[in-house]
Parts: sequence; structure tokens; C-alpha cells
Amino acid sequence: MSSHREAPSISKDPVADNTDTYAFVSPDNPDTVTLIMNYIPGESPAGGPNFYEFGEDVLYEFVIVGDADVVYQFRFQTQIKNPNTFLYNTGQITSLTSASWNRVQTYSVARVTSHHTEILGSDLLCPPVNIGPRSTPNYAALASAAVHTLSDGSKVFAGQRQDGFFVDLGSIFDLGDLRPFENLHLIPTPATTGHESLANLNIHTIALQVPKTRVTKNNFNPTTVTDPRSVIGMYARASRRKARIHSGPKDVESGPWVQVSRLGNPLINEVITPMAQKDFWNSVQPHLDSQFLKQVLHPELAGLLNVLYPGVFPNIAAYSKPRADLKAILMTGIPSGIITGFQNYTGPVAADLLRLNLAIPPTTSTPSPLGILGGDLAGFPNGRRVFDDAVTIELRAIAGVTIPLVDPSFIPDAAAALVTDGVSLGDRYISEFPYLGTPQSGFDIP
Repeated sequence: MSSHREAPSISKDPVADNTDTYAFVSPDNPDTVTLIMNYIPGESPAGGPNFYEFGEDVLYEFVIVGDADVVYQFRFQTQIKNPNTFLYNTGQITSLTSASWNRVQTYSVARVTSHHTEILGSDLLCPPVNIGPRSTPNYAALASAAVHTLSDGSKVFAGQRQDGFFVDLGSIFDLGDLRPFENLHLIPTPATTGHESLANLNIHTIALQVPKTRVTKNNFNPTTVTDPRSVIGMYARASRRKARIHSGPKDVESGPWVQVSRLGNPLINEVITPMAQKDFWNSVQPHLDSQFLKQVLHPELAGLLNVLYPGVFPNIAAYSKPRADLKAILMTGIPSGIITGFQNYTGPVAADLLRLNLAIPPTTSTPSPLGILGGDLAGFPNGRRVFDDAVTIELRAIAGVTIPLVDPSFIPDAAAALVTDGVSLGDRYISEFPYLGTPQSGFDIP
């Protein structure tokens, strides 16, 4: 999955496991940028009696690096209204202040720069989880009420949504099988359609929609694609206190915050970083990623393609040059002159960041889920939208379709432009903030 359970240690700590990060110019408010980070992979909708929630002991952050160096911080608190019941709710929850909702989460939002910390909101209510038609009879209204306006006019939401990532997880990790092409696999079976592994699962989302000028230096308003100031690099991270002592019913924590999870581009730690380095990757700041560059320049998966699909990818199997295309896409941004009318270059330092050119307007009529590979400059790897097909885009890039951008002598294999796991997002996307769809209820999922 994008970063669901991508490393051994973080797999044991789901409330701090950043599963997906998104950054895009808001399609319904193009003067703003929307940032989304998701946590708690694989939420079963029927999660009672202790339903999913954010960690009170976790610091969640959006980090925008570059000229601006802005961090948005989120801290959560939990209140138990009735200590004498085991129930999450003792009746219907019809509003965010319903007395029958027993376990309520609130949170604060702070904007931090090198010179100033600004509290943008506090005691903001999360919605409850979507329990079912009796407990949460009008869940869409509850979620809508949990979209808050901060002191600087930004919008924020924190709560349960439907997981927006889509992938045939069951096939991909079964020796790299892709169901639409499994007749060509080393261990062949008849080709079939992909199975979407996350279609009935939920996630916990933190979404923030801010004016573009709040993520650039000196309130710069980006309007020119070629201007380096129009590009931001960002990632999401979760941190825990350095010391934790088990002491009765409540642990004692102290010391500085230590990063335990981070995510910029999808699938990097998942399928590029070797197993032995995955936990270390999560602890490292992106500006130190040059030590992982070898795996980007010579990805293991590219070498496996022609082994798993004999004779299908001979050209990529024979290509021995360092993958300058993947370095640009994932680690530095794409310089001007590579793709007409586009650049999202942040400099030569290798770092796993989502890079977004804020001067490129959102595509609102017929956006392509293949992003730039589909001719849509507003999509991944120019930031990442919820509906962008990250699995197909990155599979095709690793298979070699992007090599001619930097090495015109290379001819991609015919299959490289066709490879896919064969699944799509479906109706899990909505056209307004926070863009991820209403979570599934435990009652409705068999």
C-alpha cells in the first residue's frame, strides 16, 4: 500500500503510521492549497467498542520546506464524559455536542516558523466514527459540522474518512502479480480484473486548506510556472516523546519529540527501501536522503520485472544507467526544459518530498488519474491528488516510460505504458473539502 504498514516498527504503532500524504491546489478554491495526511491503516468499520481515534501522545505535522519553512502542528485530547459505561455512545449522536457521545476528541492547530508560533485553533471537535444508522443516523452532517475555520481563515478537518488509496494489495505482494497480466507471469494463471483491497476500509484524516501565500516566503502569490518561488516541497510526519515509562493506567512521557513516521511521495519506503533500512528511513529527515539514493537510481523492482514477466520487459532489464528520471521525479523535482510548461524543481539536494507548483491551476473538467503521465500537469508527481493512480504511475515510471525524458536513446518496452494493477478509486472521492469520502459504517459492511 502507499505507506500502510510499510516498516516493521511502525506497523506496531498504527496511530502514528502515516499512510498517505496529498498536496494539491484546491479545485473548488484555487487560491488555496490543500494538504492531507492519513493515519491508522486498515480501519475496519465495525471497530467497536473501542473505535479508532488519533493518538493523544503523537505530534502530527505538515512540514513545508524551502524558502518558507512552515510547520503546521496538530495535538489531540480525549474526554470521557461518563466513566461508568463501557459504551462509546449511549444513544444517538445527532450533533458534535450530543450528551450521548461518550468519548470525544478535540485538537489544536499551530503554525510554526523559525521566528514565531501562532495558535490557529484550539478545542476543535473531531466527528465521531461512523458507527451505523442508529448511532450516527446523519453522518454526513456530523462530518460537515467538523470542518472548522481557523483564525487565519484556513479550513481544517480531523476525523474518520474512507481510505482514498486504491491498490490490488493481494496480488502485488504475491510475487509481483498484476491480475490483468497474470497470464504473462512466471507462474501464470488466466488474466482477470484487479481486486481493490481497501474499498471497504476507513482511515483517520487530517486535512488543511490554506491560502497559497501562507506556505510561501513573504506572502508570495505564485502565478508564474517557471518561477522557483512557485514550488513548495512538503511531507507529513508523526513524532513521539523520546522517553516513555509504563506507570500504571497512564504512561509517563518526557523528552524531545522524535520522528517515528514520515511520508512525502507514495510507495518509496514501501517498495524501494530495503527491509533492513525501513525503520531507519522513518527516523531520518528528508534532507539526509542522499544515503538512500542508490535504491532510487537502481530500483530492485525494475530488475525483477523481466524475471517475473519473462520476455515482457527486456529493454528495462538491459538498462544499466542510473535512473536519472526517478531521481528527478522523487528526489529533486523535475527541472524546467524536461516537460513543456512544467517544473517543480527544489534544488539538487535529494529529499523525499511531494513537490507542488502552486502556479499550475487545478484541472476541473477532465482530470487524468495518471497525472503528468496522462498529460495532466496538475496531478502526481506535481503534488498528489486523492484520485491520482499512484500505483499505476509509479509502476509505469519504474518500468521505464519516463526514461526518454532524460535519455532519448532509450526505447521503453511496449508493456511499460500498459502496466497497471487494474483498480480505480471508484466513488470514494468528493468534490469539496476534505475531498475523501464519507467513511463506511460498521453496520453496512458485512
